[in-house]
Amino acid sequence: MEKTDKTEVLKDDKKSRRDMIHFDYKNVELLKEYVNPHARILSRRRSKLTSRDQRSLANAIKRARYMALAPYITR
Repeated sequence: MEKTDKTEVLKDDKKSRRDMIHFDYKNVELLKEYVNPHARILSRRRSKLTSRDQRSLANAIKRARYMALAPYITR
């Protein structure tokens, strides 16, 4: 049996996710997946995104909030 390097597997997983995801402020359903029940943006650790994707996600969520497509807070 051949051992695989965990870092290679993680890098490949992140690359494949990066190719698939595009964050648009108008796609509220996608943005809701990365927001907790209190309307806070999930951390990179929980969302499994790269730093570039996390920044893109944060900007999209902030734009959606500004345009009143997503809530700032929920109860």
